[in-house]
Amino acid sequence: MERSGIPQAILKGVIAIFMIAFLTSIVFAFLLKFTTIAEDSLQWIITALSFIAFFIGGFISGKSGGEKGWLLGGATALLFSCLVFLLQFLGYDEQFSLLQLLYHGGFLVAACFGGIIGVNIATNKT
Repeated sequence: MERSGIPQAILKGVIAIFMIAFLTSIVFAFLLKFTTIAEDSLQWIITALSFIAFFIGGFISGKSGGEKGWLLGGATALLFSCLVFLLQFLGYDEQFSLLQLLYHGGFLVAACFGGIIGVNIATNKT
């Protein structure tokens, strides 16, 4: 694989994570607005969907990159986490809490696994 494909693969994964997060946010916003569901009852579902989104983002970056899926998935998660940190720090003047660091560590692991599986599925077509 050529070196110019690595940033494109990572960018595809980050875009996928943002798209999934945006779409699920819209769905849950409508659920919370038009039903009697409480926000607290959806906490674990939203957390699980977040891990799935990172897995899919890592999968897409690994499949697009074709090699070193753990590295592509990890870079995808790290880029997303850096963007979230910059938004939170520069926009809201807040730092990551310990709980957020744990979540983003889990997101990193999920994206790495997604990248590994994405590379293996991409290379098993022969």
